[in-house]
Amino acid sequence: MTSSRPAPHGGGSRASSAGLAVAAVARRLGVAPATLRTWDRRYGLGPSARTAGSHRRYTPEDVARLLVMRRLTLEGVAPVDAAKAALEAGVEELEEATEEAAGGEPDAGDDAEPDPARPAPAADGEAPRGRAHLRALPGGGEGASSAPGHVPGGSASGRVSAVVDAALAYDQAGCDDLLAIPAQGDPAVWWTEIAEPAWQRVAQRTVLAGPGAVPEVVLATAALRALREFTEAFERAMVAGGAPPANHPSRMRNIVLIFAAPDEVVPLSAHALAAALTAKGATARIVTGPASTHRSLELVTMVRPAALVLATAQRRPDLDLIHAVHEGFAELPVIVSLRRDDAASELPLAPTVQRVRSFTAMLHEALAVVT
Repeated sequence: MTSSRPAPHGGGSRASSAGLAVAAVARRLGVAPATLRTWDRRYGLGPSARTAGSHRRYTPEDVARLLVMRRLTLEGVAPVDAAKAALEAGVEELEEATEEAAGGEPDAGDDAEPDPARPAPAADGEAPRGRAHLRALPGGGEGASSAPGHVPGGSASGRVSAVVDAALAYDQAGCDDLLAIPAQGDPAVWWTEIAEPAWQRVAQRTVLAGPGAVPEVVLATAALRALREFTEAFERAMVAGGAPPANHPSRMRNIVLIFAAPDEVVPLSAHALAAALTAKGATARIVTGPASTHRSLELVTMVRPAALVLATAQRRPDLDLIHAVHEGFAELPVIVSLRRDDAASELPLAPTVQRVRSFTAMLHEALAVVT
């Protein structure tokens, strides 16, 4: 296949050079070297040149195809489909990818090569140039969206893979784009089909990282930003339509109070539940920061919620809060998300304490109380 690929540009010193090592190409694309090796092993997007010492090197054409692969995965295309498009890309697509990368600022210390992740500067009087859409991307073109549920040619599993790749490459902007929730989107579907599977997969990966490089932080930051921006936009639309603002007393009388399990560092499921409840017209508040059992009971007394939810991804969370709330507020509906049956055996046996096994069930039980 390599011998039949068209070159992205004519001859010259670059085309005849010995090529680039994987580390140099990884820096130019803004991905981890391990990602390039995976693309080589799985999809055949590897270096095609060899030096005198039999070391494999990336040619300019190889790099151009990787730029195509990188761009498509950031736009939400499944890696297997993006790789196929990159391998089949013709001269125009490869030149377009190379020229777009060449529009960035030179990266000092790397032979003054451009950073392909930066957009090309616009000429005076012209609108800023955004990412070009490749014809190899089915449905691509102006107006194509990269938000979950609206990615051309991308399945849910493909979007999950793209999010995971972006997080492992420490690509915050790419992760933000991939996890953005459309204005008419459903946070519950977004969580169960995209964000939660990606979060679970990243949490299972063992990564050798440098200082300040934590894939989970990249993904969590993008997920929280997506939920915050969606909720803020939803609330603005509600108020514009005549509804009272979120802090209006009429809405504060029927709150779902959401707790995460103690020691849960990033309670993403709690934030996703709050956004999903908001999208259904309910009011939810999340308890963040350290909260002892005594302080938690004070919050319940002050807020007087319509329901309390413990949303957690922990296998065996501390349930002291649930016991304390049930003892102090026996009539308060309490919903606890526990997937393990052995953990559920530690819950209080009472009709007001409801155990659920899934995020969807947790959402439905909360809505049944407040709507």
